[in-house]
Amino acid sequence: MRYLLKNGTIVSGDQMKKADVLIEDEKILETGPDLHDPEAVLVDVTGELLFPGFIDAHTHFQLEVSGTVTADDFDTGTRAAIKGGTTMVIDFATQYKGETLEEALENWHQRADNRSSCDYSFHMAISDWNKNTAESMEHMMEEGITSFKMYMTYPDMILNDHDIFMALRKMKEIGGITGVHCENSGMIDALTEEARNKGDLGADVHPKVRPEGAEAEAVNRLLAIAGEIGIPVIVVHLTCKEALDAVERARKKGQTVFAETCPQYLLLDSSLYETGEEGRNYICSPPLRKKENQKVLWEGLRNGTIQTVSTDHCSFTTKQKGFGRDDFTKTPNGMPGVETRGVLLYTYGVGKGLLTPQQMCRVLSENPAKLYGLYPKKGCIMPGSDADIAVIDPEREDVITAESQEQNVDYSPFEGTKIKGTIDKVFLRGCLVTDGGRVVKIKQGKFIKRGPHML
Repeated sequence: MRYLLKNGTIVSGDQMKKADVLIEDEKILETGPDLHDPEAVLVDVTGELLFPGFIDAHTHFQLEVSGTVTADDFDTGTRAAIKGGTTMVIDFATQYKGETLEEALENWHQRADNRSSCDYSFHMAISDWNKNTAESMEHMMEEGITSFKMYMTYPDMILNDHDIFMALRKMKEIGGITGVHCENSGMIDALTEEARNKGDLGADVHPKVRPEGAEAEAVNRLLAIAGEIGIPVIVVHLTCKEALDAVERARKKGQTVFAETCPQYLLLDSSLYETGEEGRNYICSPPLRKKENQKVLWEGLRNGTIQTVSTDHCSFTTKQKGFGRDDFTKTPNGMPGVETRGVLLYTYGVGKGLLTPQQMCRVLSENPAKLYGLYPKKGCIMPGSDADIAVIDPEREDVITAESQEQNVDYSPFEGTKIKGTIDKVFLRGCLVTDGGRVVKIKQGKFIKRGPHML
């Protein structure tokens, strides 16, 4: 199948240029002015912006959490992704206690294979460090799983400092890279116990027991360990100034550190926990922070201190969120977001002058592709690259509502939010999967083996 996209503007990480794009089968064949091909299907994208398909490197589909399972599986979650311009997700194959990494990987393949509407890969989330785990990490690299995840909190997933040190040392040996959930578990446990003893169990207590200091301490500790070994690490879902300051201090010492944030931390704040029962819908970890942190995060994206924006999509229905009606600690942690990331960044980043389109391209497409071993197969619109393209109509306006979303949840954290700049069309490896803002073709996704990071 051949498509010729005419009269659009191609956005890359360093420039914007008016050009046509010729697609043949799964690949970009040619870009340039005034292209002609009588055999191609003509697609008029006059006045529209052509971004490389967005990559969401932080999703949780069909994950068991707090005695339940996320509302979105790979079927509904990836449909939401392609509606929102995301053509690739990297989910987390989670090793549960007693499992091998191979068993965890097979488990996630069973969840995703033949069900995904966008391309996908996995990070390997390590919860059980031992000699066999170390050996299996090499096998994961051979399978194209070149990034790993570790947690400094959560009883079922936490690794102690000894295990983090050993795992990172092995990571350096095999050339992998690790993203780490940074929160001080001891502080959280103590503050939660204190709140429970006082009977303070409403949603408004959630950010108080997981304070900014707990995140910043864990970031500092991680970077001290990584610095001793001499290995790059990724601080995932960074939320606050204290944590970003720690990253910047490490970089000034010569460390290579990458940082990711999410739309909820850029646009929502902790006052939402004070909205009564609705406050439970916003419970995620790390929590939403005070509004003053948003300016710092936007500046971090603008100056390159923060390299990527992912979603940490981990969706639950209001019924599931209601498990914590009498005790916020029983509320499943997480929010939906894979569908709205692109339009939110365009509206409130580019539209408000906080980001240029090129910077948006870097944090949503180009940097994730480089960081996670996908570039130049993905993350750019160049001859030979996968024909993954998100077409944005910069003038069209819309309103985010739960009723209109593909995400399998009955609420939206951004309900009623006005947007200007909508996803018109999405191509996944040359297949038109979203047209006129509607998903028109599903389950076209493939598992993508990844190489080493190159950012």
